[in-house]
Amino acid sequence: MARALKKRLHRCRAIMTCATASASTVSDLEQDVDRPQPSTSGRDRSHQTDYAVIGSGIGGLCCAALLAKYGYRVTVCESHYHAGGAAHSFEVKGYHFDSGPSFFAGLSGPPGGSPNPLKQVLDAIGESVECAIYDRWNTYTPEADFVTACNGQQYAAMILQQGGPEALAQWKRLEEEMRPLQQGAATFPAAALRSDLGVALTMLRFFGPSLAKSGLVAPKLTAPFARIVDRVVTNPWLRQFLDLECFVLSGMLAKDTICAEMAFMLMERNSGNSTIDYPIDGSKGIVDALVRGIEKYGGRVMLRARVEEVLVEGGKAVGVRLAKRNSKQGRHEVIRASRAVVSNASVWDTQKLLPRGAAPAKWQQESLATPMTGSFMHLHLGIDAEGLPEDLDIHHLVVNSWEDLEAPQNVCIASIPTVFNASLAPPGKAVVHAYTAGNEPYSLWEGQDTHSKKYKQLKEERSQCLWQALERFIPDVRDRTELTLTGTPLTHERFLNRHKGTYGAAISAASGSFPGPQTPIPGLYRCGDSCAPGIGVPAAAASGMITANTLAPVWKHLQLLDSLVL
Repeated sequence: MARALKKRLHRCRAIMTCATASASTVSDLEQDVDRPQPSTSGRDRSHQTDYAVIGSGIGGLCCAALLAKYGYRVTVCESHYHAGGAAHSFEVKGYHFDSGPSFFAGLSGPPGGSPNPLKQVLDAIGESVECAIYDRWNTYTPEADFVTACNGQQYAAMILQQGGPEALAQWKRLEEEMRPLQQGAATFPAAALRSDLGVALTMLRFFGPSLAKSGLVAPKLTAPFARIVDRVVTNPWLRQFLDLECFVLSGMLAKDTICAEMAFMLMERNSGNSTIDYPIDGSKGIVDALVRGIEKYGGRVMLRARVEEVLVEGGKAVGVRLAKRNSKQGRHEVIRASRAVVSNASVWDTQKLLPRGAAPAKWQQESLATPMTGSFMHLHLGIDAEGLPEDLDIHHLVVNSWEDLEAPQNVCIASIPTVFNASLAPPGKAVVHAYTAGNEPYSLWEGQDTHSKKYKQLKEERSQCLWQALERFIPDVRDRTELTLTGTPLTHERFLNRHKGTYGAAISAASGSFPGPQTPIPGLYRCGDSCAPGIGVPAAAASGMITANTLAPVWKHLQLLDSLVL
């Protein structure tokens, strides 16, 4: 990134100073990081609440924060001792790491105006996140290395440079085809959505010519993005690049990615005034803001509170039973929920929490059969920052081959958050996070003994693609590394309570639809991935918002909309 761009950053990067430190390697993330500690309190945490939320992922926290804002008693039960789910952060030897997402947009600025569902939740609860603002990332393909910018004009210039005049002409045609879809997708903010008949009243708030337009384009919005692409794009490079965009966003190619998700992304990112935001404190900054909002309105977030079972009485979900915190604990703690239980666990993991016979067999079978994406390999590194380029960018996307984008180990992503906040590492050091893009097969790891030599050898072998990706922009990264944490699908499965460590549901827009928050069990609702179209932070936040709105009376929902600048 050029020096001129650095001067436009919302928060300037701190100057890194050189310091010496002994090199160390943590060989097993599962064994050495985020190890749950037994609670030292013997106090029984059983209590009565209005809503019990299982899991503190982004979806669960957004749902809980809005329910608290609506005036309800809400309790979030989180098995980990960090809140945040896949978005939690952790610290090792002075290095602060994000466990998952590192790419955000639409989080900065004053309340109102952002189409990002997470920003709308933060606005609703009166919280904000300090962010560094930038507009580009580096892309590395088999034939070229180049900068990809979220600014529409610069994005078009990149397409011309990499794909040629034909690619640019077809891109412009694609933008024309997508423009009415973008207008349709933008008709209603996520804050106005709910999953019951009350949506007719909350939609009415935004009634106008755009409402009719959104109705006309609705079938296209729910169709695969490829139906638009196939009509106007024949250039091989541009088709590959659009597939890459879809894969990084949704975990699937254009043939399976819902068009509404791409319409939203293109509208937000390529509008000409869009920016990318990195929370100064990492994803922890977002989680902390949501937790503050929950507690500010009287809600509660319980850590080390693993839900063992959803309580179902008389055919209705009425609370949750927690697992015992230690062997001496006399009885299970119980959270009674007078109104409902909301599961932020995945579609597969939610089924594991239900008593035998509580769920209709057909729904249970359909839930367990939901297709899933692959998992991840992770490298969390602490490196010596001395001599790193002053214009080193935060984000890097590496594509090893165009032949099969979904192939394991093919697409790798890396971020260097100390570019914006040097205090995330000891003086003179830097934090690096590299991961495969949801394409690591769980089958390679299933049944592995995490203490075995075979497992450690497999970790070494399967992490090589990440080291090689990092060497594209930090050639001497192996020599610089002083702390190494390697994560695998088993890491995801264990610490995030993710079925087979999956990134999320792979529901193709060509053959399926996302189910929304309701379940056939009265009093049981869901939020998080596999509830709203797409995988990742915006979709999870939107699902949490929609679930909370659905559980609130329409008049309270309308009052909330009155308080927001939308």
